[in-house]
Amino acid sequence: MKNLSILSTIALLLTATATPVLAQTLAQTTNSPPSDSLTSAQRREERIRQLLESSIQLNRAKNLARMAAERENGGLSVYQADASMHGPSETSPYVDNGDGTYTFTFMGGRPGYTNPTVESVVSVDTNDWTINIDYNGPVR
Repeated sequence: MKNLSILSTIALLLTATATPVLAQTLAQTTNSPPSDSLTSAQRREERIRQLLESSIQLNRAKNLARMAAERENGGLSVYQADASMHGPSETSPYVDNGDGTYTFTFMGGRPGYTNPTVESVVSVDTNDWTINIDYNGPVR
């Protein structure tokens, strides 16, 4: 719930502060000025940009992890990942490893299952988008 509130606030701030400064901030890549030379509005907009980018990366990582498990377990006709891997990325079962990688640990089974039969642990590196299936087998 807290993460949803944060994202709602970010969206509200983006629409409320859509200024040329925001457009300029979003357009900048490697030529960002040192943070001490930015105004408070520019720092806020930069932080919003970073949060949005982080949220997009987490969502992409979640989808890649789920798809890797689906592939590994025979495809969608025989395997379905837990609902947490289909919803908002902020509520998915992940760990931010602090080095640009996320590790997702989730359950799955035959489509329509009530008791999961497969546990998957999948790590995704957002630096180069490599995917590593750390574990995929019976629920431990």
